[in-house]
Parts: sequence; structure tokens; C-alpha cells
Amino acid sequence: MFKKLAKSSLFAAAATIAVLPMLGAVPAVAQDGENIDVTIGWVPPDITGVFKTATNFFELAAEDANKNGFNVKVLTKSPTSPTAFAEQVSIIEDMIQRKVDLIAVSPAEVATIKPALARATAAGIPVVVVNLLEPIDGVDVSSYIGFDNTQGAEVSAYSVVDYFGGPGVLGTGDKVDVEPGTYLDLKFWEDIASKLSAEDKAKIKARGAIIEGVAGGFYSTARLEGFRKVLEQFPGIEIVGGTCAGDWNREKGTRCAEDILQANQGNLDFIWAASNEMGLGAMLVAGSQNRLETTQDGAAVGDTKVAIFTNDVTPESVDRIAEGKMIAETTHGFADWGWFGTKFAVELACGLEVPKTFDIRPRSVYEANARNFYPEPKLEPIDWKTIRANCKKAD
Repeated sequence: MFKKLAKSSLFAAAATIAVLPMLGAVPAVAQDGENIDVTIGWVPPDITGVFKTATNFFELAAEDANKNGFNVKVLTKSPTSPTAFAEQVSIIEDMIQRKVDLIAVSPAEVATIKPALARATAAGIPVVVVNLLEPIDGVDVSSYIGFDNTQGAEVSAYSVVDYFGGPGVLGTGDKVDVEPGTYLDLKFWEDIASKLSAEDKAKIKARGAIIEGVAGGFYSTARLEGFRKVLEQFPGIEIVGGTCAGDWNREKGTRCAEDILQANQGNLDFIWAASNEMGLGAMLVAGSQNRLETTQDGAAVGDTKVAIFTNDVTPESVDRIAEGKMIAETTHGFADWGWFGTKFAVELACGLEVPKTFDIRPRSVYEANARNFYPEPKLEPIDWKTIRANCKKAD
């Protein structure tokens, strides 16, 4: 299917995910031959990078549904930046006024949007939250699609450990044989690390810097905690300086990387950026200064080259990983968000059950497995015909 759709369709912007029939309506079985209408309001924190990827796959799944007896319409609108918190609230309020069937949202900041989500559910509009598994107190969310942000950063930290001498699939340490398709998730890395002695851990050495997201924000805090939690076990890995806040933005991430490289001439081994927009910015800066370490160079502590590690995974970053320009990245399943998000949206609109939470286990992406993710991610097909046959939806 994905070969047929090709890149122009795959990476075009559009929309969506999410939710339940209007509360209080009496479901009616859709008649054969009728297209079943579902209007979804999709409100990401922005429409670039990872959210562009997620939106593309929401739209691809909607196109697939519309070939099988549905008429899924997606209304997509995002704030002007991921830090425009009040603007995201206004967009949700607008979706309520439009009386969409469902609202799907990836919160720019959780606390800020809680009142708006509560108003949506009070108006009979169900809500699906994307990019989060932790329940939001006081809001009746129909389904959460996402991953544990702390665990995602822990996986990235283990990639750093692996590259600079630990056991795994990267760098100079003992190589671990993995079967094709193996999930290099947190359990995989923890099982490997559990076999290391304190002496083994102390031998793994590197100096690195961190570019975080929005300082003090929910997502940035969770990722910083996860990354540091793992590195605390490896006293030879040193984080220099404080964190630089890149606000999940490539331009700001680029400025952070410039400052970090300027302050650490010849004594920095890696940069970890908490999102790939910032990580791609760091990669470009290091490359422009002839300081970018590639997989062809190999880990070499103490030289002038800097290895880039990051989180998220998009078509662009997979290309850079496949080229050896970024060492490793932790995937958060943005294609999965859109593909399964639209599936859940239609099922919920049809009065069918969906999981309360859909956990996309973060896992490592590196040169050898990068093409498992883009341009043709391995996603299971959706049985739209069965969903259509069982659909009950209020007119």
C-alpha cells in the first residue's frame, strides 16, 4: 500500500485521530451503501517535524477508510508555535463551536488545556489525547495514544552507553546479536545492562551536552529525568554545563548547538537533543564546523568529532541515520499515531470499543534497522470492511 501512495502523498500535510459518538444520541445501524460521516478536529502543538509525520499518517488512514464506506473529514489546526499555549486552547474552543464529532489533541502543555478538554466532554464531544499515556486528572479522555516520555529518554541514554563502550549494537563495546525486527526497547537495554559490573560501567567514558525542550515543561522534564536516570549508573559519562532549552524548535536547537560547540572546543563527544527537530539542527551545526561524527568514523572519545543522539524519528531523520550522520534515535511511533489514531476515531464514532491506552514502546533506531521505519513503516492493515459492517452511528 505504501509503495503505491509514494512520498508525495506520504508526506503531505493533513490530519487526524479520535473519538466517541455524541453523548445522548441513539445509535442507528448504518445502512448498506451509505457512507458513514466522521468529522475529526485534530489539534497538534505544531504541524512541522514529528507532527507533520503523524498528521500525514492520520490522513493516509482516513483515505483508506474512505475507500471502504466511510467519509472521514479531518479539520487540522495548530498554534503558531509549540509554546503558544493559549492559542492551542482557543483552537480547541473553536472545534467545540464547530461541533465536530471528535477532538484529538497533542497537548503543548497538559495543565494549560485541561479546562478546554473538560468543556469539550461537557459538550458531548469525546477526546483522544495523543503523545501521552499518563491520565489527565479531571478530564474524561476516551483513549490515550502515546508512549512513556521518561522511558523514551532512557532508551536514548542506553544508546549513548552502547556507542561509547557498552554492550549492544553500536560503537566499540561487545556486540549483541539481534534477530531482524527485534524491538530494541527499554527491556532489551536493561537486560543487557544488568549483566555489567560496577567496574564495567565505570570504564564507559564520554563527555556530552543536552538540548532540552521547553524548560520546566511536562515533556522536557520527563525526558531529562529518564536520560539522567540511566547515566547516573555510568559515572564515566559526564554531562558538561547546564541544559540548553531549544523549545522543540530546529532554529533554537541550532543556536543551542552553536553555543555548546563554542564552549566545548575539542572536549565534547556527544550531544543528546530531546527531540529530532533540535537534533537535526545540532547535526547541521556540527557538520558545518567539520565536527560531526558519523558511523563511519566510529566512537573516539577525546577527539574533535561530536556524535548526535536524539528522540522522535521522522522520514527526514531516518534518512540521516541511514546515511550515518546521526548515530541513533529513539522512535515514538508517529506513523503509528496517525494510522491507529484514525482507526480508533472511526471505531469510536461507530460505537465500537477501543483500548483506553495504546502504548507505543519507544525503541532504538540506528543505521542497520532504519529502513524498517521509513519510507515504508511496518504497520498492520486495518480491516475497514469489518468495522463498517459492525458500525452503529447516530445521524
